[in-house]
Amino acid sequence: MITFNYLASFFLIVLGIYTIVVKYNLVKTVIGMCIMDYGVNLLIISVGFNPGGTAPIFTEGELTAASYFVDPIPQALTLTSIVIGACVTAMTLALVIKLEESYETLDTREIRRLRG
Repeated sequence: MITFNYLASFFLIVLGIYTIVVKYNLVKTVIGMCIMDYGVNLLIISVGFNPGGTAPIFTEGELTAASYFVDPIPQALTLTSIVIGACVTAMTLALVIKLEESYETLDTREIRRLRG
């Protein structure tokens, strides 16, 4: 099951990079960036997963040498990454709107040609 997560995250990252490199529409480029972000988040969560592990919430008497916990650091990093990704997406879309207002197109080839 965990191998499927690694394959899915690799697929999402590659799909995001492909979309960023190949597509000329700025909105599609932003979507590719988001897809790549989701792939990285899935990879971080998959690295921190321990099969059979429990939540790292315990009292002093419950902690033994045989306790097996899931690492909470990748979960915290992923939560932070989701918030940062949402902010970056919002900022990028605001820049796309400004570019569309200035050049009246979303095609990067046309914007590059009109730059002068």
